[in-house]
Amino acid sequence: MRKALALSLLTVFLGGCANEPAHRDVSGIWINQAAIDAAAQGGNLREALLTYGPNLEWDIDTQRAQARYTNGFERVEGKLQPEDKGVWQVNFYGSAATALSVEGDELIQAAADADPQQSFVRSRVNVMADDPLGTSFEKALKAAYLGGPWRIQSGAGQGGTVTFTPGGQLTGLPGMNAYALCLAGDCASMSGEYDSLWLQQGDAGAAHIFVRKGKQLEIFEALDASQPDEMPQLYPGKREWVLEKQS
Repeated sequence: MRKALALSLLTVFLGGCANEPAHRDVSGIWINQAAIDAAAQGGNLREALLTYGPNLEWDIDTQRAQARYTNGFERVEGKLQPEDKGVWQVNFYGSAATALSVEGDELIQAAADADPQQSFVRSRVNVMADDPLGTSFEKALKAAYLGGPWRIQSGAGQGGTVTFTPGGQLTGLPGMNAYALCLAGDCASMSGEYDSLWLQQGDAGAAHIFVRKGKQLEIFEALDASQPDEMPQLYPGKREWVLEKQS
């Protein structure tokens, strides 16, 4: 009788546990694929990031109870702990906590006072262990937004082919061998309503304004409307190149 009662109680206990949503392992790097997909349509880059952001990448380590995220400018680290109903909570020093959960193949960041609900997918991008947080998102974004060959329709090197690599290298654009897209932060404040990127040759480089319309990419010289004691206020000057995506 006692054995039967013990088995009955065990069945009830296990049944109750089965009804509780399990805490799935969320360890790994998760990127904001919705923002990447929106950008890949060939429109304004910053608009896509703002619409589906602000956070771009999460790096989660359940064994160390740590979770980090970046919005393209800040890199914030918090303490990770399991809550009820399969939810993970990330507590940040001096700011409100964030709730994370897994739905299907997506990591869901719950809506909060400052941020909307956002979704992330596991990154498939290969990065080095010492690469900074956000590298996975940036590589995936560059591949989707600028990947493939571009033909120079006008400007220096007209008729040539330009290639932007996910790692930030640039070939085929005369006088330039590296680039970086402005995602957020000071560069975004300086360019205001315009998208901007940094073009570089060796140790020398400069900000440029660009406009993406479908398969066409226009790159402009960046002029500064600010006073000497003010933050730069960049706006498009002379159009330097027009590129057309070939695939």
